[in-house]
Amino acid sequence: MAAVPVNRFSSNNRVFMRVTHLRALAALLVIGACSRAAPTATPTPQPQRPNAATPQRPAGAEAGEEAAAPGGRGAGGGQGEARPRPYGQVVTAEAQTRDGLFKTHRIGSRLLFEIPENQLNKDILVVMEIAQNTASGSGYGGQSAGTRLLRFEKRDNRILLRSISYAEQAEAGTPEAEAVAAANVHPIIAAFNVESYGPNNSPVIDVTRIFTQPITELGPGTRIPGNIDAARTWIERATPFPDNVNVYSTLTFVRQGNAPQGGQGGGPGGPGGGQQNTAPTNTIVFSWSFHKLPEVAMKPRLCDDRVGYFSVRYTDFTDRGDRVRERCFITRYRLEPKDPVAYARGELVEPVKPIVYYLDRATPKQWIPYLIEAIESWQVAFEAAGFKNAIFGKVAPNDPDWSPEDARYSVARWLPSTTENASGPHVNDPRSGEILNAHIQFYQNVANLQNAWYFTQAAALDPRARQFPLPDSLMGKLLGYVMAHEVGHTLGFQHNMKASSAYPVDSLRSVSFLRQWGHTPTLMDYSRFNYVAQPEDNIPPDLLIPGIGPYDKWATKWGYSYLPNMTPEQERKVLDEWAREQDTKPYLRFSTQGSAGSDPGELTEAVGDQDAVKATTYGIRNIKRSVAYLIPATVKDGENYDDLGTLYGRLVGQWRTELNHVANIVGGADTRELYGGQKGNRFTPVSRERQKQAVQFLNENAFKTPSFFLVDEITRKIEPAGSIARVVQTQNGILNSLLNNQRLIRMSEYEGDSKYGVLEMMRDVRTGVFEELRTRAEIDVYRRSLQRAYVEALRTKLNPPQASANANPFGGGPQGRLNRATPPQLDPKLSDINAAARADLKALANEIMQALPGRSGMTRAHLEDLQHRIEEALKKKEETPRVTT
Repeated sequence: MAAVPVNRFSSNNRVFMRVTHLRALAALLVIGACSRAAPTATPTPQPQRPNAATPQRPAGAEAGEEAAAPGGRGAGGGQGEARPRPYGQVVTAEAQTRDGLFKTHRIGSRLLFEIPENQLNKDILVVMEIAQNTASGSGYGGQSAGTRLLRFEKRDNRILLRSISYAEQAEAGTPEAEAVAAANVHPIIAAFNVESYGPNNSPVIDVTRIFTQPITELGPGTRIPGNIDAARTWIERATPFPDNVNVYSTLTFVRQGNAPQGGQGGGPGGPGGGQQNTAPTNTIVFSWSFHKLPEVAMKPRLCDDRVGYFSVRYTDFTDRGDRVRERCFITRYRLEPKDPVAYARGELVEPVKPIVYYLDRATPKQWIPYLIEAIESWQVAFEAAGFKNAIFGKVAPNDPDWSPEDARYSVARWLPSTTENASGPHVNDPRSGEILNAHIQFYQNVANLQNAWYFTQAAALDPRARQFPLPDSLMGKLLGYVMAHEVGHTLGFQHNMKASSAYPVDSLRSVSFLRQWGHTPTLMDYSRFNYVAQPEDNIPPDLLIPGIGPYDKWATKWGYSYLPNMTPEQERKVLDEWAREQDTKPYLRFSTQGSAGSDPGELTEAVGDQDAVKATTYGIRNIKRSVAYLIPATVKDGENYDDLGTLYGRLVGQWRTELNHVANIVGGADTRELYGGQKGNRFTPVSRERQKQAVQFLNENAFKTPSFFLVDEITRKIEPAGSIARVVQTQNGILNSLLNNQRLIRMSEYEGDSKYGVLEMMRDVRTGVFEELRTRAEIDVYRRSLQRAYVEALRTKLNPPQASANANPFGGGPQGRLNRATPPQLDPKLSDINAAARADLKALANEIMQALPGRSGMTRAHLEDLQHRIEEALKKKEETPRVTT
């Protein structure tokens, strides 16, 4: 493995240096303004097949009522011939008119758009959000409800609204582009009669219907159950700006008849918040922001699997003589230097348009300085790309026309939610990957998550973590860490779980190392707080929290450096040279595509995963210390013990998390993303020695009863019983992780390389779990439960739940990306798993038989019960799944 930055306690650390002499090549984001290269031709989009676009009918409406509803003319189709009227008869003196991208006219409850001729046949990006919500379990105010690319087209005296897709393209001007265009059509999702023509021949259309009875493509979808009640639904306001038009509607949904029985599902932070919507009536305020795309699309930058950016992809039908290919561009903001000449000299230059994030005015004032500091902590990364003053955080202005749903702004929304999460989605131009805006969703209860993480990982190191509530000076930093991570996502960065495995574990206990490198090379890892450090290391608390690291700076340079006068293909040589820095700097590496959970160096929630055994050794020492801080941190006079119970459970969860890091070494492969011309293999099985060491560690630290958790002063305050279940559930989780089918299949395949096979691993685990059979010690209640769990795990291998009737015994795996090979998945029945499980249970049965003489009481009853379970497992025949047609 290539050399890492430094070893522990070295005071002569190498500094991460930014290469500046190549900046003269830099400017991928701007093909129109500052680049002398010809603008990239607008790609030919591929139309999608027509979709059903029937608007939801008002509650109680009969068939045929929709076309007659106010404002409904044209929205649903089937209306009579369009007969435009004089402008003054349509846009009457009562109209409230505002000018912008489109003129908007409010006449009573109706809304008219007056669309300039120069905006017809132009791509318009509509960004949809739930602005406010009373529907429990159906999303939170500020959450994205999707984006869609639209185009208004004129046909006779009608305006068609088409949904545009760039999923399939071919190089402009080629016969293949004509073939793509000829084979597809963009679906028409709405049609409007032209009510009148404005002074500049601008068609005026009544759009009320699509905002009060949204069609499928422009509504909240199924996340709000029921039908819309027209009597309780109306357009709130329409606000046009030069580059966009915002519309807000109050929509009331009523559940009746066969209405959907729940909101759209989602995990924490997702649209559904992991809850089910059961309310009979729900009212939301929904927003649409129609956003003008740049006249000249940004020059795209081609993806590279070695650098972790989000991407836009399309199928490229341009005939290059071999096959249809997938084309991929990274997503990023458009940054152009104000002074390209100074930039070419290697000077730091301000961008023409810096990146600005606004904090929603509802953000608690005490956290604002920390959140702005977190946003602007990315300045140092943009300096690596040659830009100064590139990113700012600001408080949203107190302006009635300013809106957090306005697509021109990137906003961090503070959401009053019990969800322990935050998220950072962004909206991009599908033609080029240019990020247009981002809306960070900051759920208030993420503070509780930070409380738990910081206590379980840092209480042994930072006295401030031992008393709740945490002081504002600490909580502000923890919330800032969350903000900085989410900003990274909105800048285009994916999670990178790989880089943290590049640092030697002992280096993470060195103050000098941590000051220069941090405990993880990237803020985009799930590597939270430095639980490897020990109290005697005297690490300053500010070094326990991750910040912008060397990978973040390097990846920003790779994606945001200005490379003028090059096509995306010509840029690849420069970008490939930068990517190959990973050959000698492992801390710049990104997660390997297709590693499928095999790499013990790509662990989530891990610190020091280069050597998970050593890191977990240190981590468990701190967990044991933290048990003593549980009661002082949570117990208050006159309050119940709920906080104690919650934090105790989280500390046990931290123990399980760290032990699972060790389990992932077994049957693992060290991986690295490589391109042609780079030496080595992408996947290398972990050595026999490391795997056996991991199993031995788990026998000693996972499968032996954790007496340090079994403190009566704690457990008898929070529950009458449950300690056995808590411990065994954790141990069983680790055991099942070790015996995971895919892990065992990999071990069989790697046996010739690592010399550590499934049978030997099972024997090693069995030796630890059933240690009392050899020592003849009494088996306590915790170990009895663990031993039953072991037998049941192998019993399930031999007698699994009935498989799907359509299962393919030869595997095949899910479909991968175009032109990317997807490895087949071996059916466990055709692997060594059954043979190994059967052999191991037979060996265990023999050991139990030899250990039974002289045993009595519960220990004997337990061993006889195990004998019975093993006998049942071995004699039961697997049922052959019936094939159905």
